[in-house]
Amino acid sequence: MDLGIKGKIALITGSDSGIGKATAKQLLSEGAVVILTDKQEDQLKKVAEELKHLGTVYAYPADITEVDSIKALHDYTKETVGEIDILVQNAGTSGVQGMFHEIDDAGWVETIEVDLLGPVRVTREFLPDLRNGGWGRIVYLASENAVQPYKDELPYDSAKAGVLSFAKGLSRSYAKEGLLVNVVSPAFIETPMTDEMMEKRSEKMGVSFDEAVETFLDEERPHLELKRRGKAEEVAAVISFLCSDRASFVNGSNYRVDAGSVATIN
Repeated sequence: MDLGIKGKIALITGSDSGIGKATAKQLLSEGAVVILTDKQEDQLKKVAEELKHLGTVYAYPADITEVDSIKALHDYTKETVGEIDILVQNAGTSGVQGMFHEIDDAGWVETIEVDLLGPVRVTREFLPDLRNGGWGRIVYLASENAVQPYKDELPYDSAKAGVLSFAKGLSRSYAKEGLLVNVVSPAFIETPMTDEMMEKRSEKMGVSFDEAVETFLDEERPHLELKRRGKAEEVAAVISFLCSDRASFVNGSNYRVDAGSVATIN
């Protein structure tokens, strides 16, 4: 399917691995120009080198919790390729975990700084680009946790719920200018973040990594009917559609890529 984005300029945060990297691959294959950004410069350059055979790709390190860093990224982007047409805000963290009474203010602030204020800061900086051309797309990555909170991940749950509300409000602000805003909410995808979660679970329980995944699915995600972790490419496919001309009547929506993990229809 031709997504109609050949020549469009896409910025993908958190793109040195996982869902961000998979999305970069798919957008490049559709002819988009892609700017990768993440905190680790060496890994970012490695990924850019790996993907360059697919199309035009650039890489520039940035930290979405720092305004000056985001501005420097914007300056680089404008000088190198021009104004962006597509923003995929994927960068995030699992944040502090534990029962509510175990988490102090610092844990809450750290998680919200990345998972809620990060998207706000990146959007604020790049919004003029996205409003300028009469055609734009923003896709935020939230999570199943945004609508189905888990008791030991309340800071992350709350931040991702904030992303849903932020995106919905933003979608009503600029649609008439051609800027469409949507959200993708994955559940338990094969990424470095869930790898780390399962490694900790494996060590804590004294079981293998695969057993940690299996017991997590049985005990913590009983409604994830496919009984496996999702693949980054499966999430990227939905993100790529929402970045495209094919999604020209989709705005303010939350697409769950969760194999049924969220138990309700809403």
